[in-house]
Parts: sequence; structure tokens; C-alpha cells
Amino acid sequence: MKAGARDKLIETLGDRFARHMPRHADIDWADVQARLESNSTGVQTLAEMEATGGEPDVVGRDEATGGFVFYDCAPESPAGRRSLCYDRKALDARKANKPAGSAVEMAAAIGVQLLTEAEYRHLQTLGEFDRKTSSWILTPPQIRALGGALFCDRRYATVFTYHNGAESYYAARGFRGLLRV
Repeated sequence: MKAGARDKLIETLGDRFARHMPRHADIDWADVQARLESNSTGVQTLAEMEATGGEPDVVGRDEATGGFVFYDCAPESPAGRRSLCYDRKALDARKANKPAGSAVEMAAAIGVQLLTEAEYRHLQTLGEFDRKTSSWILTPPQIRALGGALFCDRRYATVFTYHNGAESYYAARGFRGLLRV
């Protein structure tokens, strides 16, 4: 990533950080910025998160590494990551009307992890997200082995976790990612 683009992204992240202080009340932006400036891989991943509509923001600290945890904090599931089935196995199982890809593969290509149910619920304590969309979440192996996958959304002032066939896809369902920098 060119220096100008990197600087612009860090400025965008800094502005978002300042606008949403309750998401990270005990974290200083100068510490985050210093970490970003020394981690080109993390910055590139954040650029991908931003480019696909994720609006990444700091939501905590990684206790083990001292790094920062970023989640996609766009009000709705990131627009550039919708209409995807859950994973490659699901994509390969579709006989017709295949989506362009899968959430698990796109997350890996971007360099993020899908949120777990606990992480998704933590995100929802920081604001109201997915009021019109839904997001695939990391599905436990025992559910995936039976052909299912999990997704979440927020309706009626409540966070819901649902199941669907992993091969399903909808224009309003995407995924949210997590990155540790």
C-alpha cells in the first residue's frame, strides 16, 4: 500500500475512533496509531475491510498480545460482502444459481476471522447493528457437519441467532470480520 493511501486510511480510522469513543473508552488513539504504523499487514487488512464496507473500528485489546481488536462496525452487514453462502463446501454443493463466493473464503482472502456468536453479541453491546441485514457467524463444527450454518441479526431490540442451510444466500446477508493488530 502506498504511503498516501496508508495515511488516508489511518486518518479515516482515527476520525471513526474519535466519533465512537464508547466502543473503546479506555484506549488511547496514539497507541492504536503507533501499532498501525508498525504493522503494514494489519493496515492492508483494514484497508480491505474498509473497501468492502466494513467500517472497522477498535472494540478492545487483545490481553495476550497487547494488540488491538477491530470489528466491522458498519450499521448493516458490509455491502461488499453480501450474497454469499457460508463456505466452499456449501458453494460446491449448489447445483444452480451459485453465489459469487462464500463468507469463509472471502474472510480468509481479506485476512479476517468471522465473528463468533459471543463476539457478535459483544458488538451489539456497542451499538445497534444489522437492523435490516444479517451476518453469518463462525459456525460450530457439529452444526456445519450436518449441513447448517449460523447467522445473527438485531430485531425488536433483541439479538437473534438463527440457522440456515450453509448453501443458502441472501442479498441482505453478509458477514462481519475481526482483526487483531
